[in-house]
Amino acid sequence: MDAQLRELLPFLRDKNPQVRQIALENLLPQTVKGAPHRDIFFAGLQSSGLQKSKENDVIRDLKILCRDQLSVAHDAFKALINLSDSPLLISPLADPIFLTFIASYIINPHAILADLASMLLSNLTSSSPACSVLLSMKVSVIPDTRLANGVYTTDSRCGSCPEPVPYPKGETQEVMALPLLLDAFVQGASVHETEDLSKRTRKAELNFLANVFANMIVSPTGRNYFLSPQPLHVLKPDSPLEYPLAKLVSFTEHPDPIRRAGVASSIKNCCFHAAGHKAILTPESEQAAVPPSTVTAAGIDALPYILLPLAGPEEFDLDDQEKLLEPLQFLPPTKNREPNAATRLMLVEILLLLCHTRWGRDYLRQHGVYEIIRTAHENEKVEKISEHMERLVRLIHGDEPSSVPKPFEEEVAEFKGTLQIEGPDSNAQPSQAQPESDDEDLIIEEI
Repeated sequence: MDAQLRELLPFLRDKNPQVRQIALENLLPQTVKGAPHRDIFFAGLQSSGLQKSKENDVIRDLKILCRDQLSVAHDAFKALINLSDSPLLISPLADPIFLTFIASYIINPHAILADLASMLLSNLTSSSPACSVLLSMKVSVIPDTRLANGVYTTDSRCGSCPEPVPYPKGETQEVMALPLLLDAFVQGASVHETEDLSKRTRKAELNFLANVFANMIVSPTGRNYFLSPQPLHVLKPDSPLEYPLAKLVSFTEHPDPIRRAGVASSIKNCCFHAAGHKAILTPESEQAAVPPSTVTAAGIDALPYILLPLAGPEEFDLDDQEKLLEPLQFLPPTKNREPNAATRLMLVEILLLLCHTRWGRDYLRQHGVYEIIRTAHENEKVEKISEHMERLVRLIHGDEPSSVPKPFEEEVAEFKGTLQIEGPDSNAQPSQAQPESDDEDLIIEEI
């Protein structure tokens, strides 16, 4: 059987698309983790010391087939998703040319397989080389008002995403890819509301991009980007400034669990940067800066979105109701808490991280965090989450030293070291969201 499968590999380069498709269909089941003949895809790949592994013919063919016609590209993406859990493929798949195609393809609203591409990118960004490439990546675009995002990414052209007709007449510009990926993620949030693919302004939901952002924010460079004011429109540098994290926080209550978990992980990883806490909590009606920078933008206003998934249908008395933020007041009897325990735990860990400064603890006290956590604790069935909630209550409901609180900037200036969450089992480092899937072919493995 092994020899027969190896005989199929040259047919991935056949001129006849039907031959390529048949060959790939027969090879695809062997890409799944644990498949008996999976090693045929890693022949010739080896990693020793600091030497990077080079791609072999079959991996190069699969990368090329991602640009093929729809059915072939679909299977090629699935194959690379399954194979990308191997460290041997970190270097070949983190190739800047291939990553530029993937990013450009995801940004294009007409890309039919952009969800698969975002799943692959999610897996690739579990490694720091891919994150580094993506953080500095620029893509070629041409302004095109016919597209939902207003730009056409020239490197996205392929069999499953043809170029627009007529071709846009504007000049090609090189712009940062990350802001366009963020905009694509926001636009994809409402795609599920329209079942008819032909009527969608964007063909993919791009929920797995939440994991991409969470993975990027693990690094200090990624955190600095999401907590630095950026122009609202990438093609208009003079447009108003906004924190990139502000585009993510509203999706903690999105119907898709992958998007919710990835956004929660992104917020948590940003909270490891103590200087950003004030901007993260400040309402969007006020301006805030992240020290030592003095550049301001509207506050991220993340607290309502952190608390909403932890809130249930319980009624509060009027005194407690007045302490709550407006979005948490008078919630309907149909309100449900976040069903995923791992996501609930991340949300409580976010609140623990925000308690690092006296300013943060005071802010949480004044905005009804205790009231929400008290009722959430009464309904929590997971012991670890309950323990974290109890620690949180001790921090925000306990007595503070009698000395006058220091200004937030002074507290941050005195802080040295790494933020930690108390508890023997807690993760003191920025985390990567772990997506869930019942489809074995599409499981995203952490490298």
